[in-house]
Amino acid sequence: MSLKPLEELPKTPLTIKRALLSVSDKTNILPLAESLHAANVTLLSTGGTYKTLQEAGIPVTEVASLTGFPECLEGRVKTLHPIIHGGILARTSFEPDNNELRQLQIKPIELVVVNLYPFASISAKSDVAIEEATEYIDIGGPTMVRAAAKNFAHVAILSNPNQYDTFLSEFNSHSTISFQTRLNLAQQAFKHTFEYERGISNYFDSITHIESIEPLEDEASHPKKEHIVSQTNFHVNSPLHNSLRYGENPHQDAFIYGEPNKFIDCFHGKDLSYNNYLDIDSALRLYEDFYETNPTCAIFKHTIPCGVASASTLKEAYRKAFSTDKVSPFGGIVLCNTLLDIDTAKAIDSIFTEIIIAPKYSDETLELLTQKKNRRLIRILAGQKLGTQKQYRSIFGSVLVQKLDNIAIETASFKVVTNRQPTPREMQDMLFAWKIVRHVKSNAIVFAKDEQTLGIGSGQTSRVDSSEIAVSKAAKEQLSLIGSTIASDAFFPFSDGIEAAANAGATAVIQPGGSVRDQEIIDKANELGLAMVFTSIRHFRH
Repeated sequence: MSLKPLEELPKTPLTIKRALLSVSDKTNILPLAESLHAANVTLLSTGGTYKTLQEAGIPVTEVASLTGFPECLEGRVKTLHPIIHGGILARTSFEPDNNELRQLQIKPIELVVVNLYPFASISAKSDVAIEEATEYIDIGGPTMVRAAAKNFAHVAILSNPNQYDTFLSEFNSHSTISFQTRLNLAQQAFKHTFEYERGISNYFDSITHIESIEPLEDEASHPKKEHIVSQTNFHVNSPLHNSLRYGENPHQDAFIYGEPNKFIDCFHGKDLSYNNYLDIDSALRLYEDFYETNPTCAIFKHTIPCGVASASTLKEAYRKAFSTDKVSPFGGIVLCNTLLDIDTAKAIDSIFTEIIIAPKYSDETLELLTQKKNRRLIRILAGQKLGTQKQYRSIFGSVLVQKLDNIAIETASFKVVTNRQPTPREMQDMLFAWKIVRHVKSNAIVFAKDEQTLGIGSGQTSRVDSSEIAVSKAAKEQLSLIGSTIASDAFFPFSDGIEAAANAGATAVIQPGGSVRDQEIIDKANELGLAMVFTSIRHFRH
């Protein structure tokens, strides 16, 4: 097999003399065909597309008249013929190919317009029989698309009606199609066939038992049967973004699917790992709660915030966040909600930090931080909010799906349930702690004051244990809890949690409420002189 090196590919504009049109989705095919005909392009076509063009009065040659072989097997075989694929795959800048074309009496085809049978929409129907679904697996279409895309140096491929207008704009202006356009169209075509094949693969993965496969019969005389008995295998329905070095541990294979680069730009450092992506996801979710507030820094370790603070300057916010827990930040992740300036960058750089995330970096900051080549620097892309995405979690033979816990905080629905009303400062601190507590692993407890976390307890089997951890962390860092507020992601089941908070120095509590012992807990808060707010919203993070 002779291959032409890439540097020898003709990069000159392509003149189109013959075009093959064979589409399942006929959206805007007539305006495209009319423009091509007006430019003296010979049109070739098959099946329904041929009839559509003919009925519109557009001169068109049927493929069967070229090949000398009729469509057969009820249209299963139309274009699978050397006269067609030789015309598509010929390297017309390569003289041996041209000689062979002349010997075989094959003419080149410079434009292929093909889109595929709608397998995805048909197979997604709940009542579709496997016999019907498999009839919508396109064979000739993907073959032509891939052939044309492979030969992009000599052929243009249109695989989606959305491409027609841009194509015609260039074609009508220049009477040719540039090399870059052909290259771009080829890339889109390969992505299209990749997605198409993956949809077919996913469908077959979902079938774990088939009772029988019978020929399709006429619907009027014999309704279609459902042959898919059970579906217990699940497939990721997103493009593969990258293979990862390993998962949570070196013996676990791992991959990332989807389009993370729509949200972040990891512009410096090593490739992101499985655990890195989990940490970044947690950071981005907290960022959405603070992106329009005062300068804020959050430090994460193992997806959990270990310190968060807001202040008049970013450097001060980082100092306050770091003071919450001076041990956990080593090897952690730092999130900034505004431009990362050089003074803050120097403070962050004083310890080992694995990932730094910010929407912007100053030039001085980049000069400093890029000196450590393995540290990841990530830019949050403007305008890309996480929105109302769903979360997926695989379990035994199943997938759990839920909406994100990103409900807006509505203070109008808050209810003060104690005799004492919170002071404005206490309310401000409670709102700050309430924003953070939903990003902490349950059972979650957050002590905060003056827009700074003082102690965070997470992931314990009882709420009292989380409270004790939060208090002990504050004591270890010599942070006073006198006059602080406490946020709990779920209700306090017993009054001992409220009592522990008061003993530590807290003066106000924010929690969802909803316990059968709410009144007992309210009574204890009144006895201790606490102010308490019920939000009616739980932020449990299992």
